[in-house]
Formats: sequence, C-alpha cells, structure tokens
Amino acid sequence: MANIAFLGTGLLGAAFAEAAAARGDTVTAWNRTAAKAQALARFGVQAAATPAEAVRGATRVHLVLRDDAVVEEVIAAARAGFSPGAILLDHTTTRPDLTAARAKRLQAEGLDYLHCPVFMGPAAARQAQGSMMVAGPRALFERVEADLARMTSRLEYLGERADLAAAHKLFGNTVIIGLVAIMADVLAIARSSGVDSQAAIDRLRTLDLNAMVARRGVAMAKGDFTPSFELAMARKDVGLMLETAEGAPLAALPAIAARMDELIAAGHGDKDASALGL
Repeated sequence: MANIAFLGTGLLGAAFAEAAAARGDTVTAWNRTAAKAQALARFGVQAAATPAEAVRGATRVHLVLRDDAVVEEVIAAARAGFSPGAILLDHTTTRPDLTAARAKRLQAEGLDYLHCPVFMGPAAARQAQGSMMVAGPRALFERVEADLARMTSRLEYLGERADLAAAHKLFGNTVIIGLVAIMADVLAIARSSGVDSQAAIDRLRTLDLNAMVARRGVAMAKGDFTPSFELAMARKDVGLMLETAEGAPLAALPAIAARMDELIAAGHGDKDASALGL
C-alpha cells in the first residue's frame, strides 16, 4: 500500500479518500473547509492544515477540486511539500485548453501530472464503480495504472495528448446535463397535460437512446443529414410541445426551437432533424 494525499474533500474527494483508506493506503487529506477533511478521521484519514503538509511524503497526490483556477491555486500552495517522483492525478473537471497548458508547464517544471476525470458519484467512488479517463504521458500512466484501476470499474487511457480526457469529460457532462434539461421539460409538459410525472418518465425508459447515438450520432459525425425525420417537421413538433407547456418554465425547448428557426431560415428545413449539428 502507499502514502497518498487528497486535495479537495467535497462529496467526491471525500468518497475517494474513504475508499483508499479502506483499501489500506495511508491517506492524508486537505480541504479549504477544514471540517470536511477532519470528518474523515473516522475512516482513518489524517487531516492536514495546508496542502503542502498534506502532500509531504505522498507518492500520489489526487486533486479533486472545483475548477482550473482552484487547481492552479492548490498546486502552487502544495508545491513546497511535493516529494521527488510524486505524481499529480487531477480528477477535476477542467477546460481542455487550460488543462493542456497546465500539463505542459508542469512537465517543464519537473512535475509529473496526469489528468484523470471521472464519471461517477460519491456512492460509486466508495465502491470503485463508474469510469475514469486518463490523458498524459503513457509512461506515467503505466506507473499508476494498477492504482487507478482500484478506484474504478472502467479505466480508459485516452493517449498522450493532455487535453483529451478533459474534452471527453465535457462530452459526457453535456449529455448528462442536456438529458436533465430535457427531462425537466418532459415533466413540465406532463404537468400541463394532466399526466402523471412517473408515467412520463416511464415513457422515456422505453426509448433506446443508445440506438439513437449509434444511428443519428454516427451520421452527424460524418456530416450526413439525409432525412428520416425532417427538421421542418421536428420544428412543428417542438411547437406543439411549447404550446402544450402553456408558458411553464422550460430548460431546453425554447433554445432548440430558436436554433431550428435559424436553420430553417437558412434553407435546411428539408434535412434531417440532426441538422441541428450544423
């Protein structure tokens, strides 16, 4: 087992630290709100007063933070405590271009860094479920591959390009957040129609979203908008949705309607509805 550190013990970071301690690692944690790190003492996690104190002696330093700015701030604060050969494993959801610049700068400064964002919540992190993507030097990945594999049920090495995992994380979160918005609109239409909310959600469960990605998604990626459901007809249906919602607040449909109107005005109404990807 290893000496490791977690910088950032919000919901996900705390779950990671708890799971690592349960596996037998010696874990030190730091959080800006000290009480959050201190609350992990019952799992055998030692709380540190500063990032530099937390990383002292750690062979792996896991960053589970809010955004790029906080990552930069915390790395700078921890710098004095880094041990020679320590690897920084950044699980933060960050902007691809800033991730690439950070990786390049840290490499030039002699710090080993991999970007390792995840698709998992706290419960999954405690059980080593969900997926983790890794981007950065292959040699570094191979040094920690077995350790990362213990944190997840699906570990994917995407390649040497430092921003790849950041981009893929945004792809996935776009789908997750987009689906949440669409479900919110479905429920708004259900309420306006006097239909039970659970029945509306049950209807969504009958739709094969994977097949939609396999067919329309692949065609969109190729720029193929051969119609099977014309954009103009889809816009008619969106109009019905908006009318049925009867002015209820909607998360996604108004923006979809506006984009459809732009494309139809530009002469794309006879293309497939997936022309939204133009």
